[in-house]
Amino acid sequence: MAENSKSVLLPIVAAAVFAGLGRMVFQKVKADRLARETRVAGPVDEKTRQWISDVVRTPRQ
Repeated sequence: MAENSKSVLLPIVAAAVFAGLGRMVFQKVKADRLARETRVAGPVDEKTRQWISDVVRTPRQ
């Protein structure tokens, strides 16, 4: 009688998919951390915040 052979392909494909997803998540976390550390805009004081608010709300002529 022939024994049922277990396929090796499915676990290999599953491992490759999970490795790829893990790598994508790792790259996303790394990019977010780098972007947070090297942000161009610094803290905004109240006067600048108010000026930006006025400029955004005032329609152009």
